[in-house]
Amino acid sequence: MPGKYLYEFAVIRVVPRVEREEFQNIGVIVYCKRARYLKAKYTLNEQKLVPFLGDLPIEDVRKNIEAFDHICAGDKQSGKVSEWDKADRFRWLTAVKSSSIQTSRPHIGYSDDLDETLDRIFKEQVL
Repeated sequence: MPGKYLYEFAVIRVVPRVEREEFQNIGVIVYCKRARYLKAKYTLNEQKLVPFLGDLPIEDVRKNIEAFDHICAGDKQSGKVSEWDKADRFRWLTAVKSSSIQTSRPHIGYSDDLDETLDRIFKEQVL
C-alpha cells in the first residue's frame, strides 16, 4: 500500500553553460498539496563546484539557490511570487528555464513522512 501522501519532487541543478547541457545536481524540492508541504534542500560543495562553474561566480549560484528557500517559505523578500499558493510556487520553481539554476522535470511518489522523503531523495540524487 502506498504512503498516505502523494508528493512531487524535482532535482535542482547548476548549469553553468546552458549550451553545453552539462550540470551538477545540488538539491531537491518536494511539494505535497495535501500536506501543504513545500521545501527545498541543497548543498554547495565549493571544492567540487567551483572548477565546474567556469566564469559563473559561486556567489551568483548561492544567491539564486537561496531564493528557493525564500520562495518555498513564502518570504516577502521573494517578491510577488511569495503571495502565490504553494502549488503555483512549486510550478514556477520547476518551470523549464534556460538559466544557471534549473530543475529536472517533476516526478511523483508516495510518502508517510515528507521530511524523511526529502532527506532520502537528497541523498540519492545529490550526495
